[in-house]
Amino acid sequence: MISRTARRSALSTLAATALALTASTALARDVDKVSSETVAVPGLQSPAEIIVDQWGIPHIYAKTERDVYFLQGWNAARDRLWQIDFWRKRGLGRLSASFGPGYVEHDRALRLFLYRGDMNAEWAAYGKGSKASTEAFVAGINAYVARAKAEPKLMPIEFRISGSEPETWTAEDVVRIRSHGLTRNVTSEVARARAACAAGLDSDQLRKKLEPPVKPALPPGLDPCSIPAEVLRDYILATENIPFSRDRTRIGLSAPGAYEERLAALDEDIKHYGSNNWTIAPSRTVSGRPILANDPHRAHGVPSLRYVVHLNAPGLNVIGGGEPALPGVSIGHNGTIAFGLTIFAIDQEDLYVYELDPQNPDRYRYKDGFETMRTVAEEIPVKGEASRKVDLKFTRHGPVIHVDKANNRAFAMRATWFEPGASAYFGSTSYMKAKSWPEFRKAMETWGAPSENQVYADVKGNIGWVAGGHTPVRPNWDGLMPVPGDGRYEWAGLRAGNELPTVFNPKEGYFGTANEMNIPLDHPAIDKKIGFEWSNPSRIQRIKEVFATKKKWTLADAMDLQTDPTTPVGRRIAKLLTGLSSDDPQTTLGLNLVRNWDGRTSADSAAAALAEVWMAKHLGRGVVAATTPEAARSIVGAGDLDAIADLLDKPDARFGSDPQGARNRVLLETLGGAVKEVTEILGSDPANWAWGKLHHAQFEHALSPIADDRTRAQLNVSRLQKAGTAFSPMAATYRNTDFRVTAGASFRMVLDVGRWDESVMVNTPGQSGDPASPFYRNLAPFWAAGAYVPLLYSKPAIEAAAFKRYRLTP
Repeated sequence: MISRTARRSALSTLAATALALTASTALARDVDKVSSETVAVPGLQSPAEIIVDQWGIPHIYAKTERDVYFLQGWNAARDRLWQIDFWRKRGLGRLSASFGPGYVEHDRALRLFLYRGDMNAEWAAYGKGSKASTEAFVAGINAYVARAKAEPKLMPIEFRISGSEPETWTAEDVVRIRSHGLTRNVTSEVARARAACAAGLDSDQLRKKLEPPVKPALPPGLDPCSIPAEVLRDYILATENIPFSRDRTRIGLSAPGAYEERLAALDEDIKHYGSNNWTIAPSRTVSGRPILANDPHRAHGVPSLRYVVHLNAPGLNVIGGGEPALPGVSIGHNGTIAFGLTIFAIDQEDLYVYELDPQNPDRYRYKDGFETMRTVAEEIPVKGEASRKVDLKFTRHGPVIHVDKANNRAFAMRATWFEPGASAYFGSTSYMKAKSWPEFRKAMETWGAPSENQVYADVKGNIGWVAGGHTPVRPNWDGLMPVPGDGRYEWAGLRAGNELPTVFNPKEGYFGTANEMNIPLDHPAIDKKIGFEWSNPSRIQRIKEVFATKKKWTLADAMDLQTDPTTPVGRRIAKLLTGLSSDDPQTTLGLNLVRNWDGRTSADSAAAALAEVWMAKHLGRGVVAATTPEAARSIVGAGDLDAIADLLDKPDARFGSDPQGARNRVLLETLGGAVKEVTEILGSDPANWAWGKLHHAQFEHALSPIADDRTRAQLNVSRLQKAGTAFSPMAATYRNTDFRVTAGASFRMVLDVGRWDESVMVNTPGQSGDPASPFYRNLAPFWAAGAYVPLLYSKPAIEAAAFKRYRLTP
């Protein structure tokens, strides 16, 4: 076993890097002087304390569980009031009341996707005490809102910029919001139907690889050409990031091309949402203790999506990352067990197509007759104008998201969103208190959304994996296409949670996931049509490669893997250039640079700069153009890189009579085009090329478009060079227009299970949502450099690293 000195030495380099980076971010404080503030908090029942450490993590100490949740809400409002208030207004469809008439379209759509079922069933679907903890949490938020309104200096700057005020909360607000649940795959259903209409179902093969292998079939009764282009208009309005504009009357989708552009953006976001996690048994660690690592991948923004918090009360001592508008944490540990999540791709959405009654468009055909839609009349308050009255329509399957009057059709969406217990991430209030594998696994059996891979470790040395999520039972179709809503295609309920796969103490000594198709081929779930659209396996391939070569692991090794920029799918494609040659000097330059590339997308790599531009912008579209009927090419786009790689490895008749020759021509032509593009951007000398000169992170606040120049500089976090891609463990999805990182691991965590103070994390760009706070952007350089800061757990360690104490009294 490694000595204590050697173990600490493994982290010393990280600590030195962290200190240097901290200095560079102007986090100025004298560590011997801890500021203190005493605050009387109406609603608090007993004296309590919050210690904010020097990295911005709040450690909340209360005398009761009720008070610790109350203070979690109070503190979330203290640090993230604009963010959580905006999330609530967005989720409930209350944007127009604060921001004006341009948001009425969004509000109407958002209200379609609220949970509207029995609230008693909803609360009963979660862990014991979930309602009480949520009531305490929102009471804490409301207490801080009242304080901020009474003391305007505490009001976040965003409310002044937007001309709005924070609103008060109810507990139901937290769980009724469902439009952020990541339950997939309705955008893909529509794309597949459009491709089938344009050129037949086979034309869709390259758009998305399906696993386990399945050949999509046209559901009897469905005309794929009946799906109008704008069928997902309300879905986009309800799920996209809400844009701000100085012209607040044109926020919706009325501008030419807005719908297509925002659908493409949403589809790209859905494609690259994911995460990495792994859990390592004591037999494979230097310390003889488990290690658990997790880095969830979502869209980047400022403030960060995740918020790290420590909750301490009698019977509860949990720390980790959660969403600031929810009680509890979803990724972290409780001193006994550790847990971390990634997406497990259950298909939880379906689009239904209805024939309407020509005499009454509120009636739709169902079986041998017609059923009447349920109409919910609502009033949308609008800032500065009269309220708008809207009628929301619902079928037995869900909200009506589009009506095609010309063709007498309506379209509704069925999703697990609308089932009790499907509030996104809220189920963590149950499993975060578990103290053993049986308790944890039992809690995960009722997990609703989003569907997850949860990895587990405990202080006794056990590790495990459990998949969880509401799983529709589709008796007679695969969920890959829209279906008629006339009664032929009905869910037969939801599968029992224990039908999903689990692993406990695997013989390999570790278990990792990265959103790949990981249902064991011998598990009964493999044949249950759970889902077919998984992430590219490149990240898990690299994770398994590293585990195959490293027998004993340290925390530093786990950090290295989380920030590993190697992309196996890129390396795989580069090998196809072996033996090829060209008379074109630019293409020859490209061949010399890329064909021996090892797949590492380091920020200083010239080969990575060229390879990424080639694969992201030229290769996929070139392959699609050569192999896909012209009518479907705009739908397939650049294709799924895994499906593209499969076809390039084994070219077939889609390439024509000489598949290999045609394949090679596409490789050379597209590589030459990529060289030309990189030359135009970075110059003609490859010695000056580097991936980081193209690939960059820049955190832009949602209100940046309506802020003045000085305030915009306060709100935004400036450009940082970035390694990685969507297909490396260091996940960094970027948009092709300017190579700006749009999604990836904003939060990383590596836990030393049992010696908790050795654990580390990073949350970018910082913990705070206040641009004036030293914790607003302080962690961004750590994150960009692949560095971490301590995730302290014991009271003595926290007190030694204190930045500020809040002494709170009733």
